[in-house]
Amino acid sequence: MILKQLKKLVNIFSVLLAILVDVGIEDSVEQPKAPEPYFLYFLYIIGVLFAVFYLVSLFHKKTSKKLEELGPLLAGGVLILNIINIVCSKYALLPVLFFPSLDRVFGVFVNDRELMLECILSSGKLLLIGFSVGASLGFFTGVLIGFNKKIAYWMNPFTKIIGPIPATSWSPLVLSLFSTSYQAAVFMIALSVWFPITVMTSSGIQNVAQTYFEVADTLGSGKLYKVFKVGIPAALPSVFLGFFYATTASFVTLVTAEMFGCKSGIGWYLNWQKSMMLYANVYAGLILLAVLCNLILKLVFKFRDKALSWQKGVIKW
Repeated sequence: MILKQLKKLVNIFSVLLAILVDVGIEDSVEQPKAPEPYFLYFLYIIGVLFAVFYLVSLFHKKTSKKLEELGPLLAGGVLILNIINIVCSKYALLPVLFFPSLDRVFGVFVNDRELMLECILSSGKLLLIGFSVGASLGFFTGVLIGFNKKIAYWMNPFTKIIGPIPATSWSPLVLSLFSTSYQAAVFMIALSVWFPITVMTSSGIQNVAQTYFEVADTLGSGKLYKVFKVGIPAALPSVFLGFFYATTASFVTLVTAEMFGCKSGIGWYLNWQKSMMLYANVYAGLILLAVLCNLILKLVFKFRDKALSWQKGVIKW
C-alpha cells in the first residue's frame, strides 16, 4: 500500500525538487537571461496538474491505477529536465550558444505562439494531403500484391528497389519534375508513407491462415467476400503496424521536404531558426514536432483499439 502511494506521489516530489533547484540556485552569468522564468511557470503548472490527478486517484480506481503506472515515468521525465536545467542554466557546463536555458526554450512557446500555430496548420495540411495519397495508394497496392500472385511477381521487385530508398533522396529529381516545391513535398511524403503500408498490408494478407479462406469457400463465399470480409480484416494488425511506421516516416520526410522552398511549416521554422543560430527556437520546434507526432500515433493506436476490439484475446498487442 505504501509502495503504491509512493509511485503515485513520486512525480510530485520530482516537481518539488526541480522547483527548489530552480529557485535556490542562481543562473550562470554566462547564460543570457530570459524575460520571465518560463521553466518555473511550467513546473508550477504540471505540479498543480499532478496534484489534481493524485486527489482524483483517491476516489477513482481507474485514475489511481493509471497514475500508479505512469507516476515513476513522469517523475523520470521531470528529473531529466531538472538535470538539463542544472547543466545548461545553473552552471553553463555546455556552450551557451548551442545549449540555451530552459527558460528561453519554454519562452519560445509564449513569444512565438502565433507563428508556431501558423506552422502547425501549414504542416498539418501538407501532411494530411501527402499521407492520404500515400496511404490510399499503399493500401491498394498492398491488397493487390497480397491477393494476386501475378501482380506480386511484377510489383515486389519494384517495391524492394524503390521502397528502401529514403524519400528525401529523390528531392533533386522531384524538384525538377514538379512545377512547385509544395507539390514536390506532397510527393515525397506520399512516397515515404506508401512503402511501409504496402509492405505491411501485403505481408499481413499473405500470412492469413489458409484455413480461413477454406472455411469461406465451404460456406460458398465469393472472391470479393473473401477479400473484404476475410483477408483484409485478418490482416488489420499488420496494416496498423504499417500505419505506425508510415506516421514516423512521414514526419521525418515532412521536416526535410519543407526546407525546399516552402514558406511555412515546422520544417521551415526549424531551418529558418537554425540559419539564424537561435537554438532555443530550434529546440522548441523539435519539442513541438515530437509532441505532434506522439499525439497522432496516440490517435492511430486508439483507432486500432476500436477497430480491432473483436480480436482481443486472439492476438497480443
